[in-house]
Amino acid sequence: MSSPIPAFDETPLRAYTIRRALPDDLDRARSVMLDTLYRDLGHGYRPGPHSDIIDLESHYSAPEDNALFVAEVDGSVVGTAGVRGQTPTSPPHPVEVTCRFEEGRTATLRRVYVRPEHRRRGLGDALARRCLAFIASRERYTGVHLYVDARAPGAVAFWSRYGKAVYDERIAVNEMRPAADDPLGAPAETVHFQIAIRRGPEDPGREARPGYAQDRGAAPGGRDGPSAFGRALAEPA
Repeated sequence: MSSPIPAFDETPLRAYTIRRALPDDLDRARSVMLDTLYRDLGHGYRPGPHSDIIDLESHYSAPEDNALFVAEVDGSVVGTAGVRGQTPTSPPHPVEVTCRFEEGRTATLRRVYVRPEHRRRGLGDALARRCLAFIASRERYTGVHLYVDARAPGAVAFWSRYGKAVYDERIAVNEMRPAADDPLGAPAETVHFQIAIRRGPEDPGREARPGYAQDRGAAPGGRDGPSAFGRALAEPA
C-alpha cells in the first residue's frame, strides 16, 4: 500500500542549516534513514547492507575521514548525507565498477535522504555538495563512488548532474550480485556513479535548477543572508 502524499512544507531553503551531525542528532538521523527505506524504497531494513544505519557513530562519526551531515530546521533533522572511506568490492559490485576506483583512497556517498515534505527546495543539492566539499578537503581521496536505486523517483537524474553513470544494472547483468539479493524479488535496478573530486573553485552540479538560483548561490551572505548551501561550504570540515 502506498504511503499518503505528505503536505508540502513552504519553508525557504535559507531557514535550514546543513552541518556535521552531533551525538544528539544520531537517533533523529537514523529515523530519517529508516523511514526512507520503509516508506520510499519499500523494502525496509536489511542487516547486511544497512548495518551502518544502526551504528552511525562507528561508521560515520568516529573515523577521521568519514562524516555524517544533517539538514535541520526548527530543531528537527529532516535530511541526511554520509561520507565513508569505502572502496567498492566485487562481490557484490560488478568488476566493471570496482576496477575504476583506487583501493583505500575512494570515498563513497551514502544515505543522502530528505524527508518527503522537505524535498524540491535544494536540500539534496546542499547535502551532496557539502559532502563533496568535505571529500575534497581530505587528500586521502582520489575518487568518489555512489550507487542509487533507480526506483527512487528522480535519483538517477539528480546524480547525473554530479558525475557519470558507469554501470546500470537495469540493462547490464551484475554477475557478482546473488540472485536473491533484491528484497522486492525483482531484478536489481542499481545505477553506479563515478564522481570526480574538484579541489578548486569549480563545483559539481553547478547548474541551478529553475527557481533555485538564489538559494543555491555559492557565496554566503547575499541580500537575504547566507543560504543553506552557503553555510554548508563556509562551515569548517
